[in-house]
Amino acid sequence: MIEDVEPGKAWDAMKADPRAQLCDVRTDAEWNLVGIPDLQEIAREVVLIPWQVYPSMQRNAGFLGQLAEAGLARDTPIYFICRSGARSMAAAEAASAAGYTEVYNVADGFEGPLDPDGHRGQVAGWKAAGLAWRQR
Repeated sequence: MIEDVEPGKAWDAMKADPRAQLCDVRTDAEWNLVGIPDLQEIAREVVLIPWQVYPSMQRNAGFLGQLAEAGLARDTPIYFICRSGARSMAAAEAASAAGYTEVYNVADGFEGPLDPDGHRGQVAGWKAAGLAWRQR
């Protein structure tokens, strides 16, 4: 079972462990239009590997190979994040099934669920937690 970790706790874990990595599995369109987590404070870059390929939204067949190409060893603590936590959970499950031993899902993702007005980023998730992010 993959553990859901609140964004602030994922941030604290990455600050405490220099091996820990954040892997954003959203699409390139989301990275470019919505922004990405900013890890400059801990001298790291987010690992950007889409779980699904835009615009078809088909699963990225090369996902596991791209994890390895990014230098993520099987024992690297990896925190997977997407928009709201669903794709990142699927990515974490796939990584776990492939032998990655320390994988986590960032609960509520980068933008979280919709608020009463139909907007994201205000209720829960990385942005709502006040964690650093930037436009690409």
